Amino acid sequence: MRQAEVATPAPDLFAGDLPGLKRRGLLRILIPANVGGAFYLPRDGWPVEAQHEAAKDFARRHGMRPELVPVARFADMIPSLLAGKGDLIAANLTVTDARRKQIAFSVPITTVRQQVLVAAADERITKVADLVDKRIMLDPSSSFWERVEKLRQAHPGIQLVPRPTEMSDEEELDEVAAGRVDASIRDSNVASMYLSYRDDLKPAVDLPGVDDIAWGVRPGALKLRAALNKFLHLEFQPEGRKPVSTADWDGIVKRRVLRVVMPNNAASYFLHRGELQGFEYELAKAFADANGLRLEVLVPENHEQLLGWLIDGRADIAAGFLDPDAVPVSRASAVAFSRPYHYAPRHLVVRADAADSLEGRRITVRQSSSYWQDLVALRAQGANFELQPAPEDMETEELIAQVASGEIDATVADGHLLDIELARGLGVKSAVVLSEERPHAAAVRAGNKALLSKLNAFIKKEYRGLVYNILYKKYFTNSSNVRDLAAGRIGPNNGNGLSPYDELTRKYAERYGFDWLLITAQMYEESRFDPKAKSFAGALGLLQVLPRTAKFMGFEHLERPEDGLHAGVKYLDWVRNRFEDSLPFNERMWFTLAAYNAGHGHVDDARRLARQQGLDGDIWFGNTEKAMLLLSKKAYASKARYGYVRGIEPVSYVRDIRTRYRAYADITERRLSDTTRPSTDLSRDTARGG
Repeated sequence: MRQAEVATPAPDLFAGDLPGLKRRGLLRILIPANVGGAFYLPRDGWPVEAQHEAAKDFARRHGMRPELVPVARFADMIPSLLAGKGDLIAANLTVTDARRKQIAFSVPITTVRQQVLVAAADERITKVADLVDKRIMLDPSSSFWERVEKLRQAHPGIQLVPRPTEMSDEEELDEVAAGRVDASIRDSNVASMYLSYRDDLKPAVDLPGVDDIAWGVRPGALKLRAALNKFLHLEFQPEGRKPVSTADWDGIVKRRVLRVVMPNNAASYFLHRGELQGFEYELAKAFADANGLRLEVLVPENHEQLLGWLIDGRADIAAGFLDPDAVPVSRASAVAFSRPYHYAPRHLVVRADAADSLEGRRITVRQSSSYWQDLVALRAQGANFELQPAPEDMETEELIAQVASGEIDATVADGHLLDIELARGLGVKSAVVLSEERPHAAAVRAGNKALLSKLNAFIKKEYRGLVYNILYKKYFTNSSNVRDLAAGRIGPNNGNGLSPYDELTRKYAERYGFDWLLITAQMYEESRFDPKAKSFAGALGLLQVLPRTAKFMGFEHLERPEDGLHAGVKYLDWVRNRFEDSLPFNERMWFTLAAYNAGHGHVDDARRLARQQGLDGDIWFGNTEKAMLLLSKKAYASKARYGYVRGIEPVSYVRDIRTRYRAYADITERRLSDTTRPSTDLSRDTARGG
């Protein structure tokens, strides 16, 4: 018997005060919409993310379950609050006179300056008067627009350009960087976030005065506002941290934030389908959670900065599978290492078809790495090979990929890094084990003995325990997520069907304007037609939808074939509709699939990078997919809003689905030669207008 169709529920409307919220046991926090997950890869304290975490902490402290409620347009934040669709706005909201007439504000969370951002090479604007005759692009509903309207009373020549409704923040800043408009404006805390990964912009001038950033509540929610103010006064540190602090454990607990510096790579910390992932990230998150702290991750520009940022006080802990025996002498006295939480041997990595020999190799590693030290020692003992320095900002996984492609002859990698590549099917192998297992540990400043004691106690408790072993398998040894299309049989599965769910697939593909054969190919790629499939990231069902995404779409029981399929197709439609109408119809599906796999943010990064590389950001194959591959390289990921992504995954995902889709189309045409097969032309999306 088929499951009943699940409809999207009506909005949950409630406009009461704190007592009613507590009875409901729920606090709905209105945030800028991004169903896919994180707004960007947090590198240095994303202010909105900090506000979300603080709001969730407030809810839990008052016995309520926090629920983030995405709002598609910033202009709809206040109307949604007043309509009872949420209880609290946590969105880096500037306090203005116009907004005070509509809602009540908490005490300020922080203060900011409004900064004029211009292209990096633009020297024309150094003071407010220089804005005359300049075109400033802004959202008309923003406080920035309101501020510039007031400035125009003294400087009437300033030109305001309304930002198109469909344009994102990042695209608006691209307009500035490209010189198509002269400037835009951002709050200083948000501007710092953008400038942490963009070098094509700079702050030109601060507008006069400072602004308060606060949370918004309904005017009648007096008890909620009072409780928020008490929480913010007593519990919350503005912006969550001080820029530099060498405080020990007591200071960390007081600020309620644990700052950990770690690399943005596949072993430590990365963004996957909008979820923050990584072996070391999850261990650090568990340590922070166990001590009631919020985790803040900082990403260095190169490996040398891991210890540098720690020593300088920008971070409390340095992670990155650090070898305690390989610390430079100049820094050895400034840091102390935890007990090891990981051990791995070192391997000489060569192509899968190469000889198992060290003799005569040309080995490429970073000169600052302990690998280099080991190899120098080996050569001193008489080993015959050539040593080639790699760029200091290059990750080991990039070097392994270059070995597989034949760009370099060999490199060295710890066992866990090699395990990742082998589990993903990369054509490399270990030719020689260069060392026995080496310990990996986290570093703290030498004087932070209380922090070190807490960290050691946590590692002692968790090392090789249940959670640790699950994480290790998840990141280093489980190859079930590798999508090897050739290993699967293309053809009928049940009688004359392509899958056990052809009828359902046709139904929902038709409803949302997709080719059912394409959805079937995607379903095979996602779950191998197993409705109970579960990914390492927690995605469920036939089309592997994250539970929180499903809930946003109106679904709960993803293990039910119809619910899991409907949720996935509906979400795919939502992803497709986020692309601009001008994107060619015959390309939109490939971009949609890439965004479904990697997240819309990574696809946006790839399109932007493609244009910078002289490629076409509106064409996937042979163009944007090339840029996507570059985002796994440190030099490009460090300048991308969403940071590192293992680009080969969405690239392979889209190609594999296209291959299987074409095969299904051929099979169906042969089987149904006397009927009309659904068109394989993806431009059929024109019926929906995008």
